[in-house]
Parts: sequence; structure tokens; C-alpha cells
Amino acid sequence: MSDTVHETARGGLEAPVLARLSTLDRFLPVWIIAAMALGLGLGRLVPGLDDALDAVRVGDVSLPIAIGLLLMMYPVLAKVRYSELDRVAGDRTLLVASLVLNWLLGPALMFALAWLLLPDLPEYRTGLVIVGLARCIAMVLIWNDLSCGDREAAAVLVAINSVFQILAFAALGWFYLQVLPGWLGLSTTSAEFSVWAIVLSVMVFLGIPLLAGYLTRTLGERAKGRDWYESQFLPRIGPIALYGLLFTIVMLFALQGDAITSQPWDVARIALPLLAYFALMFGGSFLLGMRLSLGYAKTATLAFTAAGNNFELAIAVAIGTFGVTSGQALAGVVGPLIEVPVLVALVYVSLWAARRFFPGDPTVPDAVRSAR
Repeated sequence: MSDTVHETARGGLEAPVLARLSTLDRFLPVWIIAAMALGLGLGRLVPGLDDALDAVRVGDVSLPIAIGLLLMMYPVLAKVRYSELDRVAGDRTLLVASLVLNWLLGPALMFALAWLLLPDLPEYRTGLVIVGLARCIAMVLIWNDLSCGDREAAAVLVAINSVFQILAFAALGWFYLQVLPGWLGLSTTSAEFSVWAIVLSVMVFLGIPLLAGYLTRTLGERAKGRDWYESQFLPRIGPIALYGLLFTIVMLFALQGDAITSQPWDVARIALPLLAYFALMFGGSFLLGMRLSLGYAKTATLAFTAAGNNFELAIAVAIGTFGVTSGQALAGVVGPLIEVPVLVALVYVSLWAARRFFPGDPTVPDAVRSAR
């Protein structure tokens, strides 16, 4: 989000939350639905599309889909202020709370909800577990800005999540898909699952754009300065992430068409644990921030960074590990359709909570405090 939009969010609430989003972001659920419909149409009208997509592959992922996945990730990671890591790292309370919520509670909660609500749908259940492991490094920056959270804290927590995912994602995937179910006497993921497939997917689809984003910001700021980089360069590349997401969804739904049209209730069942997850993670994280006396801005940041998920990475891992037509990939695709409207609604909830529970907090803008 540009600095101009951020100052609008900070300076006044004359425009509704949705009005402060760009047209692309404001209608994201519409674009996702349209991409799904286009994909379903292509799957029916273009015979042999799956063979064409698999003609050239990057690992286990077809080249067109791999390009879409990388395009989704790069602009978001180019936004992160990597030089700010030490500032938020000094706030040990916020840092520890975020790490616990993101890497202990969040995956465990999604695991529990997936098994509780999808006991008979193992592929979708596995897909949701992967979603729970993919911590948010994407649109959380937008939701944080709209809720008047701490922008720098959000950027640093996103950077930490980005690095931590490379270090821990594969190990946690192995734990939640094979070790923990075995301990609990539950069925484990099929023998085709490979922890090294997840390592490869994370390194390619997170490691490459993370390195590119870091180099882009470092070299861009060195050449032109931070003001130019954030006010001129980032707005130009920002829409690429959405285009990559929509392109990937088109391709996925072109290959998933039969499963979707023949089992629409499965899609609805995938949505149910996601809704429960967002509500529980956001509410619990917000209450924890209040309990820790973090102040409104950091409390909002903590809640949104804990509640959101990196569906781009989850989709990439699911495709790379289980295949483009798998139920695991479909579970990841359903994710952004549910996440976007839910987190927009939670922005309103957060602003209401700022007025209700933080009456004297200096981090609450006057316009938020006086809004009704």
C-alpha cells in the first residue's frame, strides 16, 4: 500500500475501509470468483489442457503455474523493510507473542479444526494443515494499515515469518502430517509424501522471491532512496501479485473443474474450518495483545499477522508435493476466497475495538476514536 493511502488511513475515516483499497484489492473476491469461473470454462472447452500445462515442468510443477506462483510472492516480499529487523526484535514481548501464535498455536489450531471438521476428507484435511503452516507474509500489510496498526512492526514480523518459513516449514510439515497423527493414533499422510518435496517447494517458491525482494529493496533504496522506492516503485509492481494469484487460480480451476463441479459441498466444507480458524486466531491474539498491554497499534498488528495465512505458499507447496489436480491444492485455492472478505470484516472489528477498549491509547488516531 502506498504512503498516500496509509496516511489516509491514519488521518481520517471519512472514506469507508473498502474505499481505501485500490480497485483491484477492493473487488478481490469478485476477481477470484471470475478466475474460478474462467478456469472451469477453460477446463471444459480446451481438451488436453492438462497435458499442455505439464509439457514443461519446474520440479513437480508445470512451468506456467510455477511462473504464476513466483509472481504472487515477489511483490509482497519486495515491500518488506529488511533493515528494520533489529527494531522490533528489541520488543521481546511482541516478538515472542508473535512467534508463539504463528508457529505453535496457529498450526496446532488448524490441525485440530481440520481433523474435527474434515475427518472423512483426508486430501482436503492435509491441504488445510499445509495452509496452517504457511504463516501470512502477504496481504496482512494491507489489513494492518487499514486497521491503523503498527506498520513497521507488521513489516518486521512479516520478514521474520518469511525467514522462519524457510527454516521451519518442512520440519513442521513432517511433524503435523506424519509424526503427530501417528502419536494420536490417526491416519498419516500417504507414503508418497516427501519432506524433501516440501523443502524444495519452499526453497523455490519462497526462497527465490524472498532473495529477489531483498535484493530489489536493497539495490533500489541504494540507487534512488526509500521515498522513491516505496512511493514510486512498489505501487508499480504491487498489482503483479494479484495478477499472479488470478492466473494461478485460472490454471488450477481449469484442472480441478471436475472435482469442483461434481462435489460443490466439499468446497463448502473446506470453508468451515477456515472461518473458525480466522475467528479464533484473531480474537485470541487480540485478547492476548490487550493482556500484554501492547497498546492498540501493536495489538492490531499481532492479531492480523497471526490470523492471516500465506495461501500463495500453501498452494505452491500443495502443487509441488501432491500435484496440481490434488484435493490438497484445491483446499489452498479456496483459502483466499474466504480470507479476503473475513479479514476485511475484521478490520472493522479492530477499529471498533480501538474505540471500545483503548480510550486513552495514544496509538489510536483521533479520527478512529471519534468515528461512530
